[in-house]
Amino acid sequence: MSSTDDRSDVPRPVRRPGDAARLARIFGDVLPETTGDERGDDRDTPSSADDWLRSQVPPHHG
Repeated sequence: MSSTDDRSDVPRPVRRPGDAARLARIFGDVLPETTGDERGDDRDTPSSADDWLRSQVPPHHG
């Protein structure tokens, strides 16, 4: 590694203790706590055969 690749001399921003809470209050949660793989598929479960059939209709067939 050359001396130009060494980034130890670049100053890093200093974060105050309340910054994380303030950013969360302003911007909300950027990432969800769980991924789609970890969450259940309850919303995609049809309640009847008719619901399943309606969910299989392509959007362009209205």
